[in-house]
Amino acid sequence: MSIKVDENDPVGELEPSFPYRDVTIRRNVDMKEFYDLESEIGRGKFGTVYRCREKSTDLALAAKFVGIARREDRRNVEREVEIMRMLQHPRIIQLYDAYESSNVMCVIQELIEGGELFDRVIGDDFILTEKSCTVFVRQICEGVAFMHSKNVLHLDLKPENILCMTRTGNRIKIIDFGLARQYDPSKKLQVLFGTPEFVAPEVVNFDAIGFGTDMWSVGVICYVLLSGLSPFMGETDVETMANVTIAQYDFDDEAFDDISEDAKDFIRKLLVKTRDGRYSASECLCHPWLSRRPPLLTGLDVTKENLRETVERWSEQDPSPTQVTVVPLSPSPPATPVVTQLPPTPPATPVATQLPPTPPTTPVATGVAGGVGGS
Repeated sequence: MSIKVDENDPVGELEPSFPYRDVTIRRNVDMKEFYDLESEIGRGKFGTVYRCREKSTDLALAAKFVGIARREDRRNVEREVEIMRMLQHPRIIQLYDAYESSNVMCVIQELIEGGELFDRVIGDDFILTEKSCTVFVRQICEGVAFMHSKNVLHLDLKPENILCMTRTGNRIKIIDFGLARQYDPSKKLQVLFGTPEFVAPEVVNFDAIGFGTDMWSVGVICYVLLSGLSPFMGETDVETMANVTIAQYDFDDEAFDDISEDAKDFIRKLLVKTRDGRYSASECLCHPWLSRRPPLLTGLDVTKENLRETVERWSEQDPSPTQVTVVPLSPSPPATPVVTQLPPTPPATPVATQLPPTPPTTPVATGVAGGVGGS
């Protein structure tokens, strides 16, 4: 028997697993003095995550171990901890503790066991409707709005980094702040990393980034959630990035036949080539598609076959973000996503620079070699 994804907005907030904590890194302390490791729950280029349990409270948590032999790796983890300390919000994964010992940093976080949002909605037991999509997208925008109010850019928003809090509920959390940056709007911030299908044009062109950079990614997530199609997917990562730079997409596929005009307009407000032309997260929450007054929705089920194929393709790829490399090329038309496996490449070190404002330069198309994903 199929079960509809809950179309009702969550009422109130769940009691958090623990009160918000002001965490500082505990140096030269082995976390195993205070926690028991239970099982590995994730592994990537940037670390390994274990389920653990605090000895004094019996609280189940997630412990991410990252090697910090290189000074740059140490700085990256310290930055992640500092950013997470600022983000105390129910839509964002919470920091619990942090330890450094023997060239390894351990970041202990809230344990979220509901699985990835997209894995949830493609399940045979669930019927995904457009209205239920608004519930998820609204929560994403709430988390991003809080992030941006603290002048934090996530810079790696994508389906893998949106988790469900429980196996049956419809509450979500944004995770993985390994690439996040503190943002000073008065200065020029540029980054050289990204996930091809979700990265914004200004990242590809190595132009100044900002709050709108995250909002582009929200637009792509919404497009994929409603249709199962990736709007800028090319045959290769290089083609995908070229498609991103020209920012051309459409709603011509039959997957959009029964999607409301409000939903399409919402996406149009985000997938805008110029960064400052996109809706902010706060503006998104006031858009008719997400506003809490009854929207004009079709009520029809969202097709899941495209979405299932897209999620399968993601699962075959390397889930780590890679460095953007500049190459000249001619863009190709956006391609309908197919299940493909891209060849992995050696990990690239993410680079970010914050510079004084400079005159705009002529954009050049760039490509990313390698797969997609988070830490």
